[in-house]
Amino acid sequence: MKIDELIARINFLYKKNKEEGLTEEEKKEQERLRRIYIDKIKNNFRAQLETIEPKTSKN
Repeated sequence: MKIDELIARINFLYKKNKEEGLTEEEKKEQERLRRIYIDKIKNNFRAQLETIEPKTSKN
C-alpha cells in the first residue's frame, strides 16, 4: 500500500469514527494501518540519518 493510500484510509476511518463510530474490525484495521504508517516514517527517518556524515572541525 502506498503512503498516500495509507493516509487516505487512516483519515477515512478517523472521520467515520467521529461521525458514526467504527466496528471492531475497523478499529483493528485503523490500529494496524497506524502502526504501518509509523513504521514507514521511522524507517525513512532512519535511512536519512544514515546518510549524514559528521562534520569535522579543523582547529
